[in-house]
Amino acid sequence: MSASSMVLRMDERVMFALRTLYELYGYTPYKVRKFEAYDFYMQNKNFLPSKQILTFHDTNGNLMALKPDITLSIVKNTQAADQMKKVYYTEHVYRAPRNGDGFREILQTGLECIGKIDGYAMGEVIMLAVKSLAMISDRYILDMSHMGVVSGILEKEGACDPARSQILRAIAAKNRHELAEICKNFSISTASQKLLCDLIGLYGPIRQMLNQTQQMALPENSLKALKELEAIQEVLNAFGVQQNINLDFSIVNDMDYYNGVFFRGFIDGLSEGILSGGRYDNLMAKMGKYGGAIGFAVYLDPLERFQVEKNSYDVDAFITYDDTTDLSTLIKTAKAWTDSGKSVRIQRTVDSSLTYRQLIAVTGQEVKILETNA
Repeated sequence: MSASSMVLRMDERVMFALRTLYELYGYTPYKVRKFEAYDFYMQNKNFLPSKQILTFHDTNGNLMALKPDITLSIVKNTQAADQMKKVYYTEHVYRAPRNGDGFREILQTGLECIGKIDGYAMGEVIMLAVKSLAMISDRYILDMSHMGVVSGILEKEGACDPARSQILRAIAAKNRHELAEICKNFSISTASQKLLCDLIGLYGPIRQMLNQTQQMALPENSLKALKELEAIQEVLNAFGVQQNINLDFSIVNDMDYYNGVFFRGFIDGLSEGILSGGRYDNLMAKMGKYGGAIGFAVYLDPLERFQVEKNSYDVDAFITYDDTTDLSTLIKTAKAWTDSGKSVRIQRTVDSSLTYRQLIAVTGQEVKILETNA
């Protein structure tokens, strides 16, 4: 165990490791203000994960908002995308929980790649997302989709809102019955309905799912999206990070902002997703910017709970002593633990508020193990 792992919390260690990773691939640090004009977020509220925004008035009486999202600010401050812009950040955002009251300050690290986005650029970003998850735990999964596959079917049908948004909601819930009812209500063809239902049922390793999808009678625009996924997979294979990546076409988002690959990352031991990202050319266009964009964010706050769950003991060894204890024996016993990177707590009496893997008593020159916990 290194000194940094003993002093820093897990989220802090991951944050520094991710910075090193992103800089290794030429991404430069980016700093944003903690707040923007409230109207800016209202104009792009559908891009935000929560419509609730924490606001305040500045000294000039302007209504401002504590930042609920980083990507919007980076795009806003991007002048042009003729040259590739690759940046990473570590910032706090302020959001209301999905199923809770109040607001939370959430620490996240992420990156954005803005400019001419091709197969390599998309593959590199997703490769870095995979490596980000692997830095946290070797038990991770990245679920990936492409908005173009579903949107290609809806475009062929001429579907627009409210049909489009209702269909996306049913797809995200993997609710075939609701999807069938919506398609019927909006006169979506039986063939397209079947394609959408079949896509909902696909989930598994990317190569296997691509092979199955290519056998489906998809419209031309959907096939273009599959070609992009093929290009991404080739890059991932070349980087050697194709493991633990699944294709899941039920992962969808607002088509007014997202237009391409979309992905989410999970690690074993946490019920909530810890990473999300995707391609958002439509957001660039909506904000009057030229070029494409893709990025992701890693949510660091859950790692503090993850560490507590994994490190279920306050110390590895709790060592007690008394007036008869030989000092050199006590110190030698403690050093045997700390030299191997294990933590110790040394005091005369046991603290019942602390948990430990092993309880040891040093009396005279005798070292006795009193209790061992799995």
